[in-house]
Amino acid sequence: MEVPRSDDLEEIRRTVRAFAENEMRPHVMDWDEAQGFPRSLLDKLAGLGLMGVLIPVDYGGAGLGYPAYVAVIEELARVDGAVGLSVAAHNSLATAHIFAAGTEAQRRQFAAPLAEGTKLGAWSLTEPGAGSDVAGMRTTARRDGDRWVLNGEKTFTTHATSCDVCVAMARTDAEAGPDGISAFIVEKGTPGFEPGRKENKLGLRASDTATVTFSDCTIPGENLLGEEGAGFRDSMGVLDGGRIGIAALALGMATGAFEAARDYARERRQFGKPIAEFQATRFKLADMATEIDAARLLTFRAAWMRDRGEPTTKESSMAKLFASEVAVRAANECVQIFGGYGYVKDYPAEKFYRDVKLCTIGEGTSEIQRIVIAREILRQP
Repeated sequence: MEVPRSDDLEEIRRTVRAFAENEMRPHVMDWDEAQGFPRSLLDKLAGLGLMGVLIPVDYGGAGLGYPAYVAVIEELARVDGAVGLSVAAHNSLATAHIFAAGTEAQRRQFAAPLAEGTKLGAWSLTEPGAGSDVAGMRTTARRDGDRWVLNGEKTFTTHATSCDVCVAMARTDAEAGPDGISAFIVEKGTPGFEPGRKENKLGLRASDTATVTFSDCTIPGENLLGEEGAGFRDSMGVLDGGRIGIAALALGMATGAFEAARDYARERRQFGKPIAEFQATRFKLADMATEIDAARLLTFRAAWMRDRGEPTTKESSMAKLFASEVAVRAANECVQIFGGYGYVKDYPAEKFYRDVKLCTIGEGTSEIQRIVIAREILRQP
């Protein structure tokens, strides 16, 4: 098995890389310090079709599939993980959930503008008291005639303060456990729907993350997404795809860290020669390159399977687990190769170091991925 090298995929990769180098790299640290990047950047991403990579052309998307999606996120994250995270969350969480579980009317009304990039999406699952234990959520939704009324609080929601459309999970049956959770579409400006405190994060600071509150938030009955009680099951399916996106995000940042370390090792001289000539440095670079290639193979395997409609719960978790932990090791070695300069913001090493850690936490921690993988392999004969 090899990473695909089709002409179309390579053209996508070249296009996104050029965009990232020209439109993103000059501003990365400014966005990081400001804890936000301009909406105009999202408009430019939309112009390239990158806000609807997975959605068919008939619904305003690019219709490119998961291997192309991995390449897109990888190339964005190679320059700035925060941009990669925002594009991934918009594509594989909010937009993908509506397209997968929504009615034709919901696809046209909500998924199409998201795919076109004229609207920005958020996906709210985690709560202050329900992180890995998703089934323990306390946000509720109750029927009120032909409407639904939501109450509760969500946390760690990407695009919480800037979204136009939010997909939120809420409990509709207190006695049904996971089968009592449903999904809802909430639009910006709906009374009772408010972003809360924006998180002051360690890394990926330019990507908006905040709490979301629902206070007697009343939405139309037709904004129920999927079947009542199917929200938990549908969310787990969405996360199978989302974890491929996080693997790609980790892969891109690991690649960026590796390239920065390699290039610096060629330039930095100690004891009369480049540090790339010292075995200790060469071994670090060799290990980084090998692990990144292995992560890339796992990630593209999951992407190919997802495109073919095959179950990818195990493969997505394997890709996400391995790629995220590889990225942490790569960023750590990048700082080490840069030495003291790796600890200051004038060089890229420290930002990769801060940014990559999220990949071992978001969309299921490494510990949760190991639980999922073990459960899946023990089901096999």
